[in-house]
Amino acid sequence: MMEKDLKEKGSTFKHEYAEVNGVKLHYVTSGTGKLIMFAHGFPSFWYMWKDQLVEFGKDYQAVALDMRGYNLSSKPSGLDQYKIDVLIEDRRALAEHLGHKTFVLVAHDWGGVVAWPFAIRHPGYVEKLIIVNAPHLGIFARLLIQHPGQQRASQYIRMFKTPEAEKILSDNNYAALLTAIQTEATNFSDEDREMYIQAWSQEGALTGGLNYYRAAPFEPPAPDDESGPSEQDMIDALNFETLEVKVPTLVIWGEQDTALLTANLEGLEDYVPDLTIKRIPHGSHWVVNEQPDLVNSYIRDFIQP
Repeated sequence: MMEKDLKEKGSTFKHEYAEVNGVKLHYVTSGTGKLIMFAHGFPSFWYMWKDQLVEFGKDYQAVALDMRGYNLSSKPSGLDQYKIDVLIEDRRALAEHLGHKTFVLVAHDWGGVVAWPFAIRHPGYVEKLIIVNAPHLGIFARLLIQHPGQQRASQYIRMFKTPEAEKILSDNNYAALLTAIQTEATNFSDEDREMYIQAWSQEGALTGGLNYYRAAPFEPPAPDDESGPSEQDMIDALNFETLEVKVPTLVIWGEQDTALLTANLEGLEDYVPDLTIKRIPHGSHWVVNEQPDLVNSYIRDFIQP
């Protein structure tokens, strides 16, 4: 089902829906050919990838989805509907709905948190994996327990899991969320702000995004409090036999990310044997939107035959 077509920088963006894995996923597609799928994180939605849809729609079927819980996709209420296993199957089912058994997967933030285990569980589907500022969960679990800097940077997760989170984040027309994005993404326009506020204002959308955190076993200890899940508890909760990624992987990292520190790159090669890392010293967590041409060039170089 098509919602509408948008003209963006000479490209046609088609808004469509797929009934897969028990939910309706909204996605935007541009171009034809092999599939390259883009997955956003919190608090974004398909729109964060608009520049990539233009670039890669030239010679791929470029698809940016709204993950379940976000914007125009279904927003199931139960936390069990946001567990990693379920989110992985959304990605696989969408690719098959689009008629592809292999594809390039590009993911940021929570999109990447799901993309890592997707590539672990379904390596045959992933031709190449590109991660932008999203932690491998084996390393992230270690840092939450052992790295004071990442513990401090991740305290927001504790707030996101509280019942008050929706009010805190939506007060004053979503001022907290806008500040978080605009502080680092220097080219965030008035149009961008309007698009994000519209997405966040969809009924249940803010709760849907927060439910990713609430359903996940990852949480930093409170300051001066060592209670809470251990590193092994967090890993065991994933219920994966291995955390090794056996597909060619590119990690792009904006080094000015204040939520996910560059320590997330340390030891990554132990989990990802075929690994390429591109650091962007002046990029933040939102480097995709700050420096789209550079990000696109890294992706293009990595995926070209």
